[in-house]
Amino acid sequence: FQYLKRFDRGRDLDAFRYEALSVEGSPAECLQLFLLHCGIMDPSWAELRNFTWFLNIQLRDCEASDFCNPGVVQDILNGF
Repeated sequence: FQYLKRFDRGRDLDAFRYEALSVEGSPAECLQLFLLHCGIMDPSWAELRNFTWFLNIQLRDCEASDFCNPGVVQDILNGF
């Protein structure tokens, strides 16, 4: 949710890191963003769960990758 919220507002995601235990927005806002970005017109709860699970794994791996760390790659791979 933290990434999707910033993405919708046009903020730079390269330097952002997930903040564990940080509460942002309301449950309704969270659900609305998931519905907007999941890519399915009328998703079931299982499809929303799969979307959030997959997105979470991808973003966690991205944060752990040196190729996505702005401190390591600096301007070489900007936006990668």
